[in-house]
Amino acid sequence: MSPRTYRRPRAPSPLREHLRDTFWFAPTLALFLVFLLWIAADAVDTALLDTLQEAREYDVVRSLTRIAEDAKTIVTTVSSAMMTFIGVVFSISLVAVQMAAGNFSPRVVRIFIRSRISKLTFSVFLATFLLSLLVLTSYDSETDPRNVVSVPLVQSALTLLLVGLSLLLFIAYVTQTLQLMKVGPVVDRVTREAFGVLAKVPVQGADTGPLPAEAARIGHQGRAGTLRDVHVARLVRAARRKGVVLRLIPRIGDFVVPGTPVLAVHGGQGERGGQGGLPSGRLLRSAVWVGVERTFHQDLGFGLRQLSDIGLRALSPAVNDPTTAVQCIDRIVQFLAALAERPLGAVHHRDREGVVRLVQDVPEWADLVDLGFAEIRASAVGSPQVCRRLIAGLDDLLRLVPEARREPLVRHRALLVQAVERQVPEAAERAFALEPDRQGIG
Repeated sequence: MSPRTYRRPRAPSPLREHLRDTFWFAPTLALFLVFLLWIAADAVDTALLDTLQEAREYDVVRSLTRIAEDAKTIVTTVSSAMMTFIGVVFSISLVAVQMAAGNFSPRVVRIFIRSRISKLTFSVFLATFLLSLLVLTSYDSETDPRNVVSVPLVQSALTLLLVGLSLLLFIAYVTQTLQLMKVGPVVDRVTREAFGVLAKVPVQGADTGPLPAEAARIGHQGRAGTLRDVHVARLVRAARRKGVVLRLIPRIGDFVVPGTPVLAVHGGQGERGGQGGLPSGRLLRSAVWVGVERTFHQDLGFGLRQLSDIGLRALSPAVNDPTTAVQCIDRIVQFLAALAERPLGAVHHRDREGVVRLVQDVPEWADLVDLGFAEIRASAVGSPQVCRRLIAGLDDLLRLVPEARREPLVRHRALLVQAVERQVPEAAERAFALEPDRQGIG
């Protein structure tokens, strides 16, 4: 297909995950919903007023009009002050994001973008502002209760409720923002998201044998970027219809450029009622989503990448915060301990008949150990606190993992010992730095 006729496919993976990585969707949806709410509330106000006027309950109408006029003052104040309030909250967000990116890692900014309380706060604030403007258009200047056209009582009550909700959300938002400016909550959030990805990765079963002969490869078309995720269900259905097995060539998180092979087609002779032949290249490419940066959706190593980045920045001469690095090592050890006996390697996705249709490569045990420890170990030699915590963490993992997985841990421990012995001249300092301690210096 020529580049001139190619159109980039829509985002194929679960819509919820992609929308969580955006900040525009929730406020936009809130504005749309509050407009519908205003229409419904206006209809209720009109029906209520018509009922009272038909019953000639003019005293009740007069009382409702006075209440609505009192509420109008509050609504007017809300409409003029809410944008200022939104500006204050937006300024707080920018400062928090800037501090988090500078102190931890630019990759933790996504925590603020995906934060539900942040999106909910902005959504409710904007909805309150829009509703207050809409309600002001519903007020009627007619003072004769027999000729009143509109008394927006329900609309005014909804506006006041949204104002109260905005105040409560503001408290919750500031509380969470202050929490996310601290190291502990940030690394805890990253770790919990990493475990969320781990829970979604299918456990590798028994060996299914070699794949059929490779029949074709599908190259990437469109913009260059990071392989964020794939639409597993779509690929499995396409492979089942044609009676083939698909293999994802790059790993999730790899950077791909136009022309990079992304899918290999194995087989193609048709089986179990398959139509035979090869699946459509356009269909297969539409099931592979490339973005600007990595996400947690299907990326098993992204959590370790973020924890390692935070630890490295803490060990840099400009920051020099070994305690933060120790907190990152705590979580790295926690995550690797959960993988100690879990089967890793290629994941086989099956169709409803149990036939393997998609083979997806995930990081091996050695890859994850290197990702978690290699860079921090290389920067830790000058900090006895970090060295002691690394030694303790590696020793704990050596006690947990089976014999077949000890090699990368032993290698990192030996490299750390060699680096300390080479760069620390005093024997007493070397002995102190190489003593295992789960607190670093506890």
